[in-house]
Amino acid sequence: MDLEIAGKRALVTGSSAGLGEAIARLLAAEGASVVVHGRDAARTEKVAAAIGAAGVALGDLSTDAGADAVAEAAGDVDILVNNAGTYDHLGWTDATAAAWTAMYEANVVSAVRMIQRCVPAMRERGWGRVVQIGGGLAIQPPAMQPHYTATLAARHNLAVSLARDLAGTGVTSNVVSPGAILVGSVRDLLTEIAPAHGWGTSWEDIERAAARDLVPNDVGRLGRPEEIAAAVGYLASPAAAYVSGATIRVDGGTIRSVA
Repeated sequence: MDLEIAGKRALVTGSSAGLGEAIARLLAAEGASVVVHGRDAARTEKVAAAIGAAGVALGDLSTDAGADAVAEAAGDVDILVNNAGTYDHLGWTDATAAAWTAMYEANVVSAVRMIQRCVPAMRERGWGRVVQIGGGLAIQPPAMQPHYTATLAARHNLAVSLARDLAGTGVTSNVVSPGAILVGSVRDLLTEIAPAHGWGTSWEDIERAAARDLVPNDVGRLGRPEEIAAAVGYLASPAAAYVSGATIRVDGGTIRSVA
């Protein structure tokens, strides 16, 4: 399917690996001029070269100076994908107030910084796409990672507020909400904990068991980065012009909700 985004300029934050890399790769394959963002120059430039990106933007988005540097390097973009963020495995006992603040800066305020720097030019041109990468834990939080899941909820919330603010401008704001996705760090974690759960030794057995016991879903496996990228590609395209303030869940049915 031709997404009709050839010639559009896109910035995908946190695209030097994982989901961000997959999103950047798909948008580039569809003809967009993609700017790859990261904090590690070598890794970011490697991805940019591999996908034929239009440029590289380096900077820590949890700071104003870093966001300024990224916005300047990216230039006027038509598509902003706010993917950059972080997480850890702290619980209520271990997650200090400082940890909450740092997580909020990295996962929420970083997105706000890029919206404030990139969206005004989209308004002026009368066309643009803003996509937040959220997550099902925003509406179905577990006991663990309270500071992380709260930032996911904030990402979903700000995307809807932004959509209302952009009404009638030709710029849309939406969310893609992944489930458990098979990136390198997830595979490493599941492989490490598999013996304690009796999940077997082959990756096929481990994935099947994890999708049954840890992240139960209707499909019986983890998602793939390319499946998240496909949803982002749709929202970034003219075909999604009538989609505003929406959340597209790509989670295999992990979230049991009709809302």
